[in-house]
Amino acid sequence: MPAAPSAPVRSTSSSSLKRPPAAERVYTHIKEAVLDRRYEGGTLLTEGDLADAVGVSRTPVREALLRLEVEGLIKLYPKKGALVLAVSAQEIKDVVETRLLVEEFAARKAVPASAQLIARLEQLLQEQRQLAEDGDLAEVAVKDRCFHAEIVKNAGNEILSRLYDQLRDRQLRMGVAVMEAHPGRIEANITEHGELLEAIRAGDADLAALVVRRHVGRVRVLVRGEDR
Repeated sequence: MPAAPSAPVRSTSSSSLKRPPAAERVYTHIKEAVLDRRYEGGTLLTEGDLADAVGVSRTPVREALLRLEVEGLIKLYPKKGALVLAVSAQEIKDVVETRLLVEEFAARKAVPASAQLIARLEQLLQEQRQLAEDGDLAEVAVKDRCFHAEIVKNAGNEILSRLYDQLRDRQLRMGVAVMEAHPGRIEANITEHGELLEAIRAGDADLAALVVRRHVGRVRVLVRGEDR
């Protein structure tokens, strides 16, 4: 009796995995470079250079640039290119004020804290320490924001959480800028995160809110270069 035909073998090689659309790859490339300041404020980006960098045609570059302009990271100039927008004093003020409103409230709501929240904050703090030792400023900024976002999420207010999520890109960009200009601030941030964690662990809502106020308020001074 003839053997039954074997089932076709499906390729599992990485080449069989579907790549993201070209416009998405360009968007990700530019956005990451802007947020970690490889493309600093004032940099003029051209469609040709971006197409070469990502290995695509100019059409998906245009799509990505339009999307990034809507997000407020760049300004398009016809026949010239895209200018990476610098962080303005008004933007810093707006972000810090919004963060204070959300994060002070969330810090108070975090008390009394669950064991799960404490464990998560401990993990994020340790990860931030390790990344700082490795000198990865972009990822330090990501973990910094994740630490605060975890507390905000714990407040249980979905509207506030969505509002806070809208600040993500601006927070990351400012965070990298602060660490580049003030390297000593990296360790200070980690220390202040530890103080916030201990205030929450101790069940001291007033102290937790005070630590947040001092910690976040310092951002405006540092980003504007007013540190003494």
